[in-house]
Amino acid sequence: MDVTRKRLLYKATHRGTKETDKIIGGYAEAYLDTMTEDMLMSFDRLLDESDHALLNWIMAAEPVPVHVDANLLREIISFKDAL
Repeated sequence: MDVTRKRLLYKATHRGTKETDKIIGGYAEAYLDTMTEDMLMSFDRLLDESDHALLNWIMAAEPVPVHVDANLLREIISFKDAL
């Protein structure tokens, strides 16, 4: 695994809350190896968001803002629903 993927895996699995560690970290463990460079950049930007915001978007408690990659978030939601 290259340095970028290792960094993103760490960033995704050490979020600060168990819920986001499980959802975001689990998604990263399952899909990081197959992500394109653009997807990795989008995932990195998503990981800069707060756990509170991520959970609210994933649980559909708040609308997803336009600056967030909605396609990536839909993939994460589908992953969560399959857990």
